[in-house]
Amino acid sequence: MSLLTPDAKTHVDPAAQLSVPEKSRAERKTSFDVADFPVPHGREEDWRFTPVDRLTGLLADEPTGDDALTVEISDSSVVAEPLAAGEGARGTALTPGDRASVLAHANSPKALHLKFAAETEYDEPVRVHVHGTSGKRSNGHVVIEAGANSKGLVIIEHDGSGEHTANVEVVVGDGAHLTVVSVQQWDDDALHLAQHEARVGRDATYRHIAVTLGGAIVRINSNVKYAGPGGEAALLGVYFADAGQHLEHRTFIDHNAPHTKSLVTYKGSLQGDSAHSVWVGDVLIRAEAEGIETYELNRNLVLTDGARADSVPNLEIETGDIEGAGHASSTGRFDDEQLFYLQARGIPEHEARRLVVRGFFADVIGKIGVPAVVDPLMAAIDAELAAGANV
Repeated sequence: MSLLTPDAKTHVDPAAQLSVPEKSRAERKTSFDVADFPVPHGREEDWRFTPVDRLTGLLADEPTGDDALTVEISDSSVVAEPLAAGEGARGTALTPGDRASVLAHANSPKALHLKFAAETEYDEPVRVHVHGTSGKRSNGHVVIEAGANSKGLVIIEHDGSGEHTANVEVVVGDGAHLTVVSVQQWDDDALHLAQHEARVGRDATYRHIAVTLGGAIVRINSNVKYAGPGGEAALLGVYFADAGQHLEHRTFIDHNAPHTKSLVTYKGSLQGDSAHSVWVGDVLIRAEAEGIETYELNRNLVLTDGARADSVPNLEIETGDIEGAGHASSTGRFDDEQLFYLQARGIPEHEARRLVVRGFFADVIGKIGVPAVVDPLMAAIDAELAAGANV
């Protein structure tokens, strides 16, 4: 039984259906120079969904304020050290692609460098706790480097408040298996703009998981490119937007090497007046990327009136010699028939709604497969539903 109503509406840019975007992703500007990215006015393609009028302070070129940010790292055998611009792996995977990212780079003299040793499997996750201070501006840069044939998990947890720009730069060595989880559970007034960029080595496996539940405005660009054939990448996302929240996720898979694979799966629920979610998924299959496989999926479940979900998939193909490529996107309202079915069997309405929403998220939750992430996530979604029911 479908979780969406039969007349579910899909907010999809009609020009994006298996066609070349107005400007190829290969031509988008990237630079380490702040001057190359003027303050956006909201009419640019990359910013047309984002409420830039509420980001004036965050898009100003300002350093991190005193006591604006606290970063704590769990005890681990992973090497953790500061890394200046141009040192080591910093700058090898990530070149800023918008003003927020270039500001995070320019105003982060030292990046946090997490390095997994080659040929080593790490049993415990590395946890990075980022806490912002209300009324303060902060910038951050994290470099995660997985040595060849290593295996590890990094969980970056954001909470507190303030205004935060951030970069997460990931280098996955040949044959390595790395999972990076970014949890946004900010207070209701926080602003967070970020670019997460990964370079996936030959025969390596990379998973990026974005969990966004808190913050007034959160916008995360999650990008992947490949350093050799055989690499696999999965970008998974779960988000829940409440009244007044703007949660925006943009993904870009650059298939620049042959015989690579990618899977993008993002699911979100929305409730409350002016709750707004945005997902923009770009896939570029270059001429040299023969034999690749890619698929991207976005689903949105609207629980109340007054909420809006925008979903824009783009698939740009420069070669016909591929194994498969496709996408799917839909936005729909709660299925009243399914709710009635559950209530007719004695299940209270609030519990029935919880079960339907859990079912909606089930497949992406199953793909995450990390108990340290899944269990708190489901508890947080239950709390969001309970709060919405009491409004």
